[in-house]
Amino acid sequence: MNKAEITGVDPRTQRSLRVTVEEGRIAGIEETTHDTDCYLSAGFIDLQVNGYAGFDVNAETISVETVTGLVDALLALGVTCFAPTLISAPEEDLCRALRVIAAARKMDRRAAACIPLVHVEGPYISTMDGYLGAHFREAVRPPSIEEFDRWQKAAEGVVGIVTLSPHFSESAEYISALVKRGVHVALGHTHATPEEITAAVDAGATLSTHLGNGIALEIPRHRNVIWRQLAEDRLTATFIADGHHLPWDVLKVMLRAKGIDRSVLVSDSVALAGMSAGIYTSPVGGRVEQIGRAH
Repeated sequence: MNKAEITGVDPRTQRSLRVTVEEGRIAGIEETTHDTDCYLSAGFIDLQVNGYAGFDVNAETISVETVTGLVDALLALGVTCFAPTLISAPEEDLCRALRVIAAARKMDRRAAACIPLVHVEGPYISTMDGYLGAHFREAVRPPSIEEFDRWQKAAEGVVGIVTLSPHFSESAEYISALVKRGVHVALGHTHATPEEITAAVDAGATLSTHLGNGIALEIPRHRNVIWRQLAEDRLTATFIADGHHLPWDVLKVMLRAKGIDRSVLVSDSVALAGMSAGIYTSPVGGRVEQIGRAH
């Protein structure tokens, strides 16, 4: 019998626990006096993963092995549930990637368990500098319900989050249609006015994607996309809390504004995360020089 024991501290109660695992399943949990500096935790959830450890869901060469390799790499980090995230691209490229992810979920039970949904970030976003971020300007276009339905057919129903900018005239109708289909709509990479943000929330948008990022370096002092999304209690915000994307003081203020119950941490990791130092070419970011190991 394949049996193992794991000892760690429950961070909620600070009690030391011994977990017995048999044949890959938890067989027992008991309190112990064993000293350890390890913590026991439920699996991590990440709503925005473009890739990791060389596995890239936005690559033209995406395959079932790409998806299952990404699952294994993230499981090794304790991430047991995540949303593969596809950025702005031509429709045929998005549909191809969605078909591959759907196939991986059908062929591999771990992929099916770890990938409950796919996050499509774009292509209905801002083309303005700063707000566009690492997305391809030529791939950006107005929202289309018909195109979304083609995505969902290719994905076999697994598209669960769509990030968009609500500055398009079609945005409210599009958001409402997606919400009726059971899809979560997020606002991101947007230069929308406060009024357009409120209209999007009225239509059913419930998330802000990596709030504070995907935005111009200089914005209006008061009428900007950050304040309205922070103030809107119907929006839950995701944050990239890696110490680089948001300074610690900015993150602290944003968390206070949204509250813990309306705040979600995401990695927004790309394939270069976890890779050794070197020069790489990536679909997200282009030619990149990585200094040191990225985690």
